[in-house]
Amino acid sequence: MAGLSLLTLLDDIASVLDDVAVMTKVAARKTAGVLGDDLALNAQQVSGVRAEREIPVVWAVAKGSFRNKLILVPAALLISAIAPWLITPMLVVGGLYLCFEGAEKIAEKWFHSQPDDQVPISQVDSQRVEQQEDIDVADFERKKIAGAIRTDFILSAEIIVIALGTVQGQVFLTQLAVVSLIAIVMTIGVYGLVAGIVKLDDAGFYLVANSKTGSFKNTFGQGLVQLAPHLMRALGVIGTIAMFLVGGGIIMHSIPQSHDWLHTLISMLPDSTLITVLLPSVVNGMVGVLSGILVLLIVDLAKKLRS
Repeated sequence: MAGLSLLTLLDDIASVLDDVAVMTKVAARKTAGVLGDDLALNAQQVSGVRAEREIPVVWAVAKGSFRNKLILVPAALLISAIAPWLITPMLVVGGLYLCFEGAEKIAEKWFHSQPDDQVPISQVDSQRVEQQEDIDVADFERKKIAGAIRTDFILSAEIIVIALGTVQGQVFLTQLAVVSLIAIVMTIGVYGLVAGIVKLDDAGFYLVANSKTGSFKNTFGQGLVQLAPHLMRALGVIGTIAMFLVGGGIIMHSIPQSHDWLHTLISMLPDSTLITVLLPSVVNGMVGVLSGILVLLIVDLAKKLRS
């Protein structure tokens, strides 16, 4: 009897693990799009720091991302159990924040120029300048890390909610296992790739220094060195676009029957795979840009009224 009970228990465990594997694969496919945006946003968020500080900054953001997941996974499961109607409003707030950040980045670049007149270093004590530079760099890193963790919180929330949506109706243990696995795998995957991207130039310099001139290894290393700055600039642009796409997508999905409206719009246009694929992203981007501008105007107005 005891042996039969043990076999039954093992069969139940195997069945649960099989369900977890299947559901995790489905959830990973559904969250793959957000993963691409997450990668572009985080690579762009940690760019601009000193070369020797890139990996420590990425590691600090990764630890913050794990902390975000430790908060979000139990919170999502709890909210899904007792107040599922709260998930959509919370996601909308996060989406509006992403759109606001994107609009703020564009506004900073276009309307807030940096002062050109700098005090000559010869007129001040050099030691004080170095100390001030160290303070400024440390403050810059802290702001970068804090901003990246805030952005990660919103993207992580979307990933977890999408993953949770794929296991609705499953037993609690399956929900917990699938959502936790997605959270861990996505975090390791994103920040592993981010670390690789920000160290591309260092890898290129290493290959150049340890190879003969004209060899494939040397040429490949030089290519990496030349590619790295262009890639980081491209990721900066892609990251800002991703803010509008992700934020606008969250807002669109929260609007009742928006999917039917978009499907009707596609059916009115010429039959084209390109239109079918691109139009939802274009609409999401437009909604994200308009939402970001609106929130930015409201925030600026509130600052003026408060001051």
